[in-house]
Amino acid sequence: MSPLYGISLKLISGLAFTCMSALIKAMSVSYPIGQLVFFRSSMALIPLLIWLAYLRNLSDAITTKRPLNHLKRGIIGSTGMFCGFAALSYIPLPDAVAISYATPLLVVVLAALVLGETVRIYRWSAVAIGIIGVALMLSPHLSPSRLAEMTQGGPAIGAMFALSGALCSAAATIEVRKLTETETTGAIVFYFMMLTALLGLTTILLGWAMPQTLLDWGALIAIGILGGIGQIMMTQSYRYADASLIAPFEYTQMIWAVALGWFVFGDFPARIVLFGAGIVIAAGLFVLFREQQLGLLKAKVREAAPTLSK
Repeated sequence: MSPLYGISLKLISGLAFTCMSALIKAMSVSYPIGQLVFFRSSMALIPLLIWLAYLRNLSDAITTKRPLNHLKRGIIGSTGMFCGFAALSYIPLPDAVAISYATPLLVVVLAALVLGETVRIYRWSAVAIGIIGVALMLSPHLSPSRLAEMTQGGPAIGAMFALSGALCSAAATIEVRKLTETETTGAIVFYFMMLTALLGLTTILLGWAMPQTLLDWGALIAIGILGGIGQIMMTQSYRYADASLIAPFEYTQMIWAVALGWFVFGDFPARIVLFGAGIVIAAGLFVLFREQQLGLLKAKVREAAPTLSK
């Protein structure tokens, strides 16, 4: 297969994840975040298990040598998912997606602090510039008037949720890097989805809303199905092209997010948010370039790494 096939799969996965995020934003008006997390994770197991069975890797997905490490990664990743979904209920879709792009930059910081990786001046410079971009994206939501409204909800708390989600996703990625030393991609994804579904289910004690229409049932199920398909497409994309070629197309989600945010929700990001997103994307691309040069960019890490939308 041509590398263009891999790029096409990556683009489709980005569209699937963005449509999933749009549905989450729409359904968050009527349904608790924990309930959305449950449907996102439990329904995603359907296409995931079908795909693993097709590849005859189902037994590998269940086999694990490090259950406690899966638990640790699952708790961190689930917290990030809860934060990311909460952010979507408070701020525009493009803004939430743009802030999630801070994740690769935070991974560099945590890799140095936790894994002891050597990070030289080039990548530290990219991280510093990227942080400036993050500050610009956050600025419309963290104005004095927005901060005054934080206790009542609103964009300020949504921005904080989005940033917290990015930090959790970065921490989960570090855990994934450890797990890939002994665990298969199927096992990493399977146990994460199972744990997240269980954690989402526990929130039933806080109150759930029973879907009243077939349309609502369909939307809740579609959240998980789209997430599962997006995960499969993303994983498959790295089978047909190098990670250094595929990874930059992660940022095309911003295009889908702006389009859906504008046409579905009537939200268009402020210029300063777009400018900040551009800075973060440029910094992220530079980090990817340096990792590729240093041989740190591995497909198996990218296959299982979580993000806000995933």
